[in-house]
Amino acid sequence: MNTILYTIIVAAIIALLLGILLGLFKKIFHVDTDPKVQLVRDALSGANCGGCGLAGCDAFASAVVKGDAPSNGCVAGGADCAAKVAAILGQAGIEVKPKVAFLACAGTKECAADKAEYIGIKTCKAAQLTLNGTKKCAFGCIGFGDCVKVCPFGALRMGDDGLPKVDKSKCVACGKCASACPKHLFKMIDADTKGAIAVCSNKSDNKVQIKKDCSRGCFKCGMCARKCPEQAIDCSSGLPVIDYTKCTSCGTCVSACVDKVLVML
Repeated sequence: MNTILYTIIVAAIIALLLGILLGLFKKIFHVDTDPKVQLVRDALSGANCGGCGLAGCDAFASAVVKGDAPSNGCVAGGADCAAKVAAILGQAGIEVKPKVAFLACAGTKECAADKAEYIGIKTCKAAQLTLNGTKKCAFGCIGFGDCVKVCPFGALRMGDDGLPKVDKSKCVACGKCASACPKHLFKMIDADTKGAIAVCSNKSDNKVQIKKDCSRGCFKCGMCARKCPEQAIDCSSGLPVIDYTKCTSCGTCVSACVDKVLVML
């Protein structure tokens, strides 16, 4: 009986001492934080998607208050979130243009030839590390859906044609799909972009091989640029790049492209 009593007393004393020490440590090592940090944190989407380029919402809130990040940096929160953060910081509202992810590849199962039957780990990253992808086109979508798995907003799904599909109504352009894609096929574009865009990322200049590897591969003929009445297309990099300040969405380039590389947004 005495042993139990002594044990209880000793445990109580230890607990008391630990409590006192913790209290002292809290005071000694306390770091004052700007109350605006919590206000900004509460205004954010809470997605912790990393689309702001930081580790998460806590890191972003701290960086915004310090002036190390823009008030409109929370892509998941959009314009409403940016307005709230700007108001907390006493800044004028900054315009936020919604963006969406776009897959620059049309290499479906029907269009792009496989190297061989792949029996390794079914992830794009693994296939890229072992075989530089599963398709003959070294630039094409591998199709195992790494991008779909990392999307925190359910904005991506794998289509029956072997390519990921973007749901624009859900996508906030957080960029996680772009980071996960070992072929770097995703780009973030303005959601309201109108005009033509290339659905190919093949930078090779071997024209014969391009057509063997994928029937939708850009042949680098430059016909789209020559036919464009507004001279809005630059093919100097090998792939057509559209200047949307000049593009009128006339569709001439799309009609001129025999490989169907250009599509209208």
